Amino acid sequence: MADRTIDLNIWLETYKETAASLGKAQQDGFKALERFARFNYAVAGDCLEAGLAQAKAALSARAAVGTQAVADLFAKQAELSHQLTDRLRARAQEFSSLASEVQESVSSFASDAASRAVGTKKAA
Repeated sequence: MADRTIDLNIWLETYKETAASLGKAQQDGFKALERFARFNYAVAGDCLEAGLAQAKAALSARAAVGTQAVADLFAKQAELSHQLTDRLRARAQEFSSLASEVQESVSSFASDAASRAVGTKKAA
């Protein structure tokens, strides 16, 4: 046990790399959270716009009375629902790509940390 010496520089360098790596991971995590928040805000905006368009369609049909007005209202509501469906489908694809990018970032961080741990273990 007395013949083993500890190189303090190796330990300090390891801690510096670990702190820098964790700082980068934290920064990437906050960026991902911001992207998810912006995504959810955009989805909520799409739903709000669709709700407002539905309300406007209902109010405009209410002013006119008759079977043609009701048929026009149903057609307009179907069109608005189709538009919302298209928007949400595009948002779902956007969410899928966003989630895969975040997953890739996390997996690269984990593999880098594991490779550094193995390298540090060998150096010690």
